Amino acid sequence: MTLSTYHLRASIAVSDIERAVAFYEGKLGLRALQSGPSAHIAEGSRTYEAGGGPALNVYQSDTAGKSPATLATWYVDDIDKVVGELTSAGVEFARYEQLEHDALGITARAGGGRVAWFQDPDGNTFAIEADV
Repeated sequence: MTLSTYHLRASIAVSDIERAVAFYEGKLGLRALQSGPSAHIAEGSRTYEAGGGPALNVYQSDTAGKSPATLATWYVDDIDKVVGELTSAGVEFARYEQLEHDALGITARAGGGRVAWFQDPDGNTFAIEADV
């Protein structure tokens, strides 16, 4: 048996589902496919669509904590446009001392391409990447 034939969905723990919904839906523009319970919290989780199918599960958890490591990455065709739109929606992009960033917060990616990082309200880190 191999897992390579099965769809993978990222799961992100958050401390406050309502604050997370405001960020993921309001700022990132993700569309919730479903909501449901998370442990003892009614309506404490959301499954979001990305790339044409369910891709991201966000759930409230007492063990939520920030992750400075990238948890999930969106691969886009026009990184300047996407980062610009997200910035206009109130998303703040991270700038790391050891890297050079352009005005939008985009930097060169190791091995080619470009990347920009942002965090959700709990400090979970995500990336936007493009091959060009």
